[in-house]
Amino acid sequence: MSIRGPLVVRCTTEHTTAWIPHRTFSSTPSRYDWLAPKRGHNQKNRKGRPRVRTGGSTKGTTVVWGDYGLRMRDHDRRISAKQLQIGAETIRKRLRGQRYRLYTRVCANIGVYTSGNEVRMGKGKGSFDYWAARVAVSRILFELKGDLHEQIVRDAFRLAGNKLPGLYEFVKKGDPPVMGITKVEAGTTLEQMQRPRVKLPMDVTAGRIPATTPP
Repeated sequence: MSIRGPLVVRCTTEHTTAWIPHRTFSSTPSRYDWLAPKRGHNQKNRKGRPRVRTGGSTKGTTVVWGDYGLRMRDHDRRISAKQLQIGAETIRKRLRGQRYRLYTRVCANIGVYTSGNEVRMGKGKGSFDYWAARVAVSRILFELKGDLHEQIVRDAFRLAGNKLPGLYEFVKKGDPPVMGITKVEAGTTLEQMQRPRVKLPMDVTAGRIPATTPP
């Protein structure tokens, strides 16, 4: 049996007595809000760019918890919390009445600040407008697990991708990871992917060939 609800604990020191709010014991974890950070917008975030790993990392490009996933495939974008919420609601609406579990792999933790219309340049960054998430290319946004037909899940992710900005693809658990925009399939090594794709001039490539006879 779990006890829910806030609890206030009395904390007494040598000179003062304070009442500190305390969360009671519960077998269920506290709800995590993935559309807004807990810290709030204390400091103004830079616009920034989504972080694209080019050193060989494939983190966040494969399905981990679920059986199916929705992955971005065109280029990095900044997606607002409202757009992410609409995408999740679209999936739930399509799968209404089914037994499944939806996982979110991104969170809106970047504050976007805007100025009003017809405002002159300068005078600060502007006021807080909404929360957004920086989604890099080939990043998984949603995962889904349950006893569902694959075609139904494809249709749900297709509807969600139409609501979100960018192009997306349907992936399954066990699909090869992606480094940048290239899929790391069987037989592909890191050295082959780091090799320059542009053909170098003959004098440059000849200089890299070791000499067979000593000079």
